[in-house]
Amino acid sequence: MRMFTGVVAIIALLGTTGRAAGISQKEADRIKEAATVLREIHAAPDKDVPQQLWDQAACVVVIPSLKKAAFVIGGEFGKGLMSCRNGSAWSAPIFMELQKGSWGLQIGAQSIDLVLLVMNKGGMEKLLNNKVALGAEASLAAGPVGRDARAATDAQLKAEILSYSRAQGLFAGIDLSGGVLKPDTDENASLYGKEISPRDVVLGNTVKAPAETRVFLNALGRESIATSGQK
Repeated sequence: MRMFTGVVAIIALLGTTGRAAGISQKEADRIKEAATVLREIHAAPDKDVPQQLWDQAACVVVIPSLKKAAFVIGGEFGKGLMSCRNGSAWSAPIFMELQKGSWGLQIGAQSIDLVLLVMNKGGMEKLLNNKVALGAEASLAAGPVGRDARAATDAQLKAEILSYSRAQGLFAGIDLSGGVLKPDTDENASLYGKEISPRDVVLGNTVKAPAETRVFLNALGRESIATSGQK
C-alpha cells in the first residue's frame, strides 16, 4: 500500500512539473498579438519599416498593446517578444518587458504597438544583460517609415536601436528615451525552463523554438496577412 501511495505521489509531482513548464494563455495570446502587429504593418509597404533596415537588423522586438497612462505622473509598461538573426534564420524568441516613467501634468490613457529594430550586435549584447536604459546605455532614434531607407537621418543610421509605434492605425517613429528594456525572467522560464538563459536562446543553436512561437517567427519573415490567409 505504501509503495502504491508513493507511485501515485511521484506521478502527481511529474504532472505538476509538466504544467509548470508550459506557458499561460496570456503568454500565448501575447505571442499571437505580436505576430499580428508585424503582419499588419508589413501589409502596407508604404507605411512599413524600410526593407533595407529590416534586412540589416540584428534583432527585432515587438511589444503589442504597450500601455501608456498618465495622471500627473505618467508611465508606460509593456511586454513582448524579441528574436535575433541566427545565420539566415530567426532565433527562438524570448519575452521582453519595457518600463518608462515620466513626470508632467498629463491626463489620459493610450495603448500603442511598439516595434524596435536592434541594428547591431552591440545593441543586442546590451539587451541580453539584466536591463538596459534606452537612449543612455543604448543609443536610440525614432525610425524612418516607408519603402526607401535613404530618407534616414545620420542619427538614425548610427543608432543601435530604431523605434516605431502604431496607434489608431498610424505607424511612425517614437522617442522612448529613458525607458528600461530587459528580458522577462519569469515568462522566459515558463517557455524554456529556468536553466536556460535568454542568451542561450537567441545566440545558441541548440534551443528549439516552441510550437507556440511559430506564428511569430513566420511573421518575422515579413509574411503578409494575405499570404498568411492562403496557407
